[in-house]
Amino acid sequence: MKYLRITYFTVLFMFPAVFYLNAQEIYEDRVYDQNIQSVRLFPMSGDFSDQMNSPVIALNSPKPLVLHFDDIAYEADMYSAKIIHCNADWTKSGLRDADYLGQYNEYNLNTYEYAINTRIPYIHYTFQIPKVNRSGNYIIKVYRGRNESETVFTKRFMVYQNVLGMGAQLVPPSKNEDRRTSQQININVNYQNRELLDPANNTMVVIRQNQRWDNAVFGLKHTSIREDRRELQYQLFDGSNTFRAGNEFRFIDLRYVRTRGRNISAVRMEEDVVFAEAGIDESRKGQGYLEYLDLNGQYGVLNVERQNHELESEYMLVTFNLKTDELSETPYVLGSLSGWGTNPDARMVYDKKKGLYQATLLLKQGWYDYQYGLPTEEGWDMEPFEGSHFQTENEYEIFFYYRDMGSRYDELIGYTVLNPNKRRL
Repeated sequence: MKYLRITYFTVLFMFPAVFYLNAQEIYEDRVYDQNIQSVRLFPMSGDFSDQMNSPVIALNSPKPLVLHFDDIAYEADMYSAKIIHCNADWTKSGLRDADYLGQYNEYNLNTYEYAINTRIPYIHYTFQIPKVNRSGNYIIKVYRGRNESETVFTKRFMVYQNVLGMGAQLVPPSKNEDRRTSQQININVNYQNRELLDPANNTMVVIRQNQRWDNAVFGLKHTSIREDRRELQYQLFDGSNTFRAGNEFRFIDLRYVRTRGRNISAVRMEEDVVFAEAGIDESRKGQGYLEYLDLNGQYGVLNVERQNHELESEYMLVTFNLKTDELSETPYVLGSLSGWGTNPDARMVYDKKKGLYQATLLLKQGWYDYQYGLPTEEGWDMEPFEGSHFQTENEYEIFFYYRDMGSRYDELIGYTVLNPNKRRL
């Protein structure tokens, strides 16, 4: 299988019928029902930091992936889930359900609890992802009742089998003009422990930054194959393995409702809802780099005033404020809190009297990272508001896929995380 080197955003918006020849559906992280909130999928161990971890586990890992989400409702609804195996490009693979699951592929989501004394009622659902017996990309599809056409959300996860030696390094970009604003990822893949037939055409490398898919790089072209050492090298000089480094994320502290958290200018508690106003943000472009801890665009549900974070946390209507002149393109609030811009409420509206762009999101109590960005054909452009500094701490994940001769699916046989300056809360 020969892959194209192309960003995920381009796959979605520019070539929807070229990259996947049969115009198959590309599965993505998406919430289709506005009553479904705080969808999270992560490896379970009991720590608060788990919520920020990527939904990636090893095949036969003793640590399961656990799905959490809330339904803004008074009464529990019946939801079902289905697991779908996908190719490296997130189209449905040729595997049958029985090829990767040992049970019937429809699961009832019966584990739920009602919120306790919250102004906005909700039901909190949890579901442990069943074990699969094939590596690769997966989608969990949750729908109402038994009707798959009433899908409420889809969520990606990955299962890997590390049979390769993978090395990755963050280096200064090859292009001089990018050295102060970007980060380059060089990769070496050693396949001594796995026979790869025609690795030049039957493998695919995917790199993503901070769990984003809009700027992920698909199908890097190798620079050399060392047959004597059975090694693939990806050390390009054309910028295709280079990411804009961006800036550390802005944040708001919503752990409190009876007082203001950091970067919250006002909290107002009404009988049926809590309102919060974030501080006024301004562009950071042209400013010097400031190092501080962040969550690399993620968020975590946390309530320091009560004990049960998932059931006793309030949902708050939070207004974000960006001070700037009116622009030809509309900015968005970006990060996991808005599904990286897929939530329609992330689109900001300009208030001429205040000279502000504003957007209001419904958020559960916790700690939230975010940035501002503009939509482009290549993905979200945060640089006009956030600047870009090579010193910025980012997390990079590298996925290595292989399609064996005659196989019906892409195996995920290599996975590594690169975060040389990890400074996360």
